[in-house]
Amino acid sequence: MSIPALFIRRPVMTTLVMLGILLAGVMGFRELPVSDLPNVDYPTINISASLPGASPETMASAVATPLEKQLSTIAGVDSMSSVSSLGSVSITVQFTLDRNIDAAAQDVQSAIAQATRQLPPNMPSPPTYRKVNPADFPVIFLAMSSDTLPLSEVDNYAENLMAQRISMVNGVAQVNVFGSQQYAVRIQVDPNKLAAYGLGIAQVEQAVEQGNVNQPLGVLY
Repeated sequence: MSIPALFIRRPVMTTLVMLGILLAGVMGFRELPVSDLPNVDYPTINISASLPGASPETMASAVATPLEKQLSTIAGVDSMSSVSSLGSVSITVQFTLDRNIDAAAQDVQSAIAQATRQLPPNMPSPPTYRKVNPADFPVIFLAMSSDTLPLSEVDNYAENLMAQRISMVNGVAQVNVFGSQQYAVRIQVDPNKLAAYGLGIAQVEQAVEQGNVNQPLGVLY
């Protein structure tokens, strides 16, 4: 006799078995653990922009403010925060749970495009954005210093050697280098020779800008 035939011929037993399974399911459901603080992944997008040589105050007023004004017009924005440092700014936009992260990324891209005309024209590259998980925090911090080498060489070592080697470790998602100082070149001109060639300091500045991706920022003496 097969199992289906046994249940068909004995309806009372079938009913009792179903009631027993239903009762066990209800009791087991009540015993399921419930997390008081569940891990919820909010739709979050991070926008980064750079302007080499600009102070944190300049980054906040000239770069972060125009971007924040355009990003605040996007529907479903729950919170927004920005951090301005030397030559860079990072804006984190968190959306509500019912907001689709892909649709929000398209709106962020449109907002960045609208804010581009209000940004400084000498930015080496337009702002970029990426999807992030706010639950991902750094698990290790490494501090580097030297008593003999300048900070620019220490930064070059951290950017081109340490960061690349660490990013190759299995399981590493992202490596960031903070407190960096890029190598800078100071150009001193001879006014007499410039006058002999019929050139001005503005023409020298334009020649340097055309020959470099990172345009010079600072004071002309």
